Amino acid sequence: MSTNTPTESDAQQAAERLQSLRAEMQKVLFGQDELIDLVITGLLANGHLLLEGLPGLGKTELVKGLAAALGLHHRRVQFTPDLLPGDITGTPILEQVDGKPVYRFQQGPVFTQLLLADEINRASPKTQSALLEALQERHVTVLGETHALPKPFFVLATQNPIELEGTYPLPEAQLDRFLFKLEVLRTDASTLEKIVLQRDAGIPPVVGQAFPPEQLDELLDCARRIHLPDVVANFIARLVDATHPGMAAASSQHVRYGASPRAALGLASASRARALLNGRIHASFEDVRALALPVLRHRIHLDYSARVEGMTTEDLIGKLLEEITDHADATPASLTA
Repeated sequence: MSTNTPTESDAQQAAERLQSLRAEMQKVLFGQDELIDLVITGLLANGHLLLEGLPGLGKTELVKGLAAALGLHHRRVQFTPDLLPGDITGTPILEQVDGKPVYRFQQGPVFTQLLLADEINRASPKTQSALLEALQERHVTVLGETHALPKPFFVLATQNPIELEGTYPLPEAQLDRFLFKLEVLRTDASTLEKIVLQRDAGIPPVVGQAFPPEQLDELLDCARRIHLPDVVANFIARLVDATHPGMAAASSQHVRYGASPRAALGLASASRARALLNGRIHASFEDVRALALPVLRHRIHLDYSARVEGMTTEDLIGKLLEEITDHADATPASLTA
């Protein structure tokens, strides 16, 4: 990875390209600007995203619109209880070659640049685990043979709230492989009116391509080269460390398991990406604060006492940010913008 920080001019040009992507995505989802920015930030950080919300809120349309705006090859897999791992990764097929039986690997839908895993928590845990290797290593292994996935490769998975009937909660190891967990909330009455007036049921919105696909690689590289100051890296390390039992007053009584080192790496990458989205060449404390919730909410597991007292993961992350902010606020103001 290049260590050369991009210039101010490079960052501004990247921000302008990303603004065109944001504009195309706003044609898909009305009144969800914050969600759109988080999705773009997650992709810039080269991460996979988990979208949770009730049916009918536009999660699937968001992913399809994103693929169109980026010009990426995409596929959709509808997860159901009878789906098998081979239906995702692919299966070996027996063929006759020169009169001899030979196995040929037939690629599954995971061999794409953007995979929409729709309602992922309606499939069995065995089928869910078929994505574990792809999410982390970006390749799959079938019958001892490893097959690389296309570049870039992103998984955007949607899931229904686990309280709904017929859902299987994702295992912790799989949740940890998603950079963000984003909650898709319902819109207000004025936005609903806009949807009713400008949309017809069953007709998807027309989304233009924001920029050529090769420019996405340039943006990903530029995001990786955004400067992460030592004090911001220290802030990230202390925040993630504080999510573990006994490490901070807010968490010691209610946390069963804290966030992994992968969470710290993800928070750093996402902070760099958010800085680039805003045309800056360095990540700041504000970037970390803004992204702590989507990065950590699915990686912290509370114990029974938290439920008894009515504490949520979001409450805990807010308290941790308050506790760890004091040291961060003693740093130069240029890193908080």
